Amino acid sequence: MPFDVIVVGGSFAGLAAATYIARGRRSVCVVDAGSPRNRFAAASHGFLGQDGSDPRTMLAQARGQLAAYPQATLVEGEAVDVRAGRDFTVTLASGEALDAARLVLAYGLTDVLPEIPGLAERWGKSVLHCPYCHGYEFADGKLGVLAVSPMSAHQALLIAEWGPTTLYLNGGDMPDEATCARLARRGVGIEPAPVAALVGEGGTLSGLRLGDGRMATVDALYLAPRTRMNSPLAERLGCALDEGPFGPVIRTDAAKLTTVAGVYAAGDIARAPHSVSWAVADGVTAGVSVHQSLVLARLAA
Repeated sequence: MPFDVIVVGGSFAGLAAATYIARGRRSVCVVDAGSPRNRFAAASHGFLGQDGSDPRTMLAQARGQLAAYPQATLVEGEAVDVRAGRDFTVTLASGEALDAARLVLAYGLTDVLPEIPGLAERWGKSVLHCPYCHGYEFADGKLGVLAVSPMSAHQALLIAEWGPTTLYLNGGDMPDEATCARLARRGVGIEPAPVAALVGEGGTLSGLRLGDGRMATVDALYLAPRTRMNSPLAERLGCALDEGPFGPVIRTDAAKLTTVAGVYAAGDIARAPHSVSWAVADGVTAGVSVHQSLVLARLAA
């Protein structure tokens, strides 16, 4: 039987949307590939009532609570294709096809990390993206920002709130004169040398080995890498995309409706900046909006 709604992605945004749809007594199927973006972090910070909780535990609890609703179905799998007709048909990697009147896209992003030895294995531990999510735990340590985009200097200006900060240009161009002056006023140092490797025990970071052989002491390294979407479904449906500060973003209105009728998007793929709190809020908005669209569609019929 067709579902009222298929939610593609079972992390914070997708589960929040599905919960509100189920509470609206509409059938909803969540298709989840099981790779949430923050799976590399041991703790999630800043989400009301869950500060410091393991994000995997938070998601497991949310899945269990959603599964208690008879209107909800959870499917482990990857959505690899979608076709729009009278309804939407989502095809899974297994070959199974699911139909629904509405779609919520919440399949998240992947961070494209620089290929520097020692960086990837520390991502989410001592190599970080968001100071609001993880900065407090490294406050007053020696902090670094790795230049990966024009936004990196702006990031360094913020990171300096948490401790003494150096912007590592990694062999890239020096910021313009005005930006250098702002960095200097914030006490941010600038290191132009390439970064050869990150060093430290396990997931901790003790320093950066520079290309000229010097060692720079660093307790935490921040960067705002480019991102890519975890699925091509939005493009295949014809949803409009905008260029965000880190990569493409699905265009939505205030109700989280995309430019394609019946298709909603929530979470990191449909906004910038990113956090668990914002993802959940977007999911709630999408869930309520899609439920109301189903109710009003019957009145218009």
